[in-house]
Amino acid sequence: MPRSSWTQRLEPYLMLAPAGVWLFLLLILPTLMIFQISLVPDIKPGDLVNPSSLGNYLEIFDPIVLWIVARSIGLSIATTVLCLLLGFPVAYWIALLAPRRWQNLLLLAFVLPLWTSSLLRSYAWISILRPTGVLNTILSFLHLPTLDLMNQLPAVLIGMTYSLLPYMVLILYASLEKLDRRLLEAAADLGAKPLEAFLQVTVPQVLPGIAAGVLLVFINAIGDFVNPELLGGPSSMTAARLVYSKFLGASPDWGMGSALSALLIMFVTLSIVLLLKYGDKNARTL
Repeated sequence: MPRSSWTQRLEPYLMLAPAGVWLFLLLILPTLMIFQISLVPDIKPGDLVNPSSLGNYLEIFDPIVLWIVARSIGLSIATTVLCLLLGFPVAYWIALLAPRRWQNLLLLAFVLPLWTSSLLRSYAWISILRPTGVLNTILSFLHLPTLDLMNQLPAVLIGMTYSLLPYMVLILYASLEKLDRRLLEAAADLGAKPLEAFLQVTVPQVLPGIAAGVLLVFINAIGDFVNPELLGGPSSMTAARLVYSKFLGASPDWGMGSALSALLIMFVTLSIVLLLKYGDKNARTL
């Protein structure tokens, strides 16, 4: 006996209901609570939440907070640029130059660091960059000047680039693998130099993949907490660390922390919308 039309229409929603419940409880509801708390001035743990004003958002315009946010954005941009500059040649070599039988193994080598905890990766960089670490030991052995990188922005930049580089490589590889090599051959036949063919043929074809990789790395960089906390010092305070201090620091201010969190959520949401609109659909399937 055929099922009624309303049952057929209801079936997809019933199948999505369990995932929808978890999405509401673990994502939508906490986000709404953050927006609600951000409207309450001077809220402390255990206080009642009653929306009243936008004063917490005005506190973000304090010069110190604005400088911290600007530093976070600048650090995220620098990390994104480094990941693009380092990741594009690697992805290009794996996708177009490496033997096909080795491609999966090479990609696995880049994915392996993601299988370990970000905390362990940061502690590994501490052992490398600290004053008595591996890097300075090698420099001293070679009679070269040692470097003081720990608790500085360069150490944070190194750690963030290392953590996010695999994402850039995987997304760029997904785009470069779909590259129409016949266009490169046609460009060579027409007398185009390798650099001209790269800029006029390769880059335009993989531009959506570049946009997807840039946005994904930037989104993860702006919210990174582990690397700035472990590798950076007071001079490398970021927006994520500031939010942490407002919630779990010595003098908590949940209202201001929620306001800053709400702005970061809106900023990341806008970035995701741009990723979905301009990103490479093939790259997003990874």
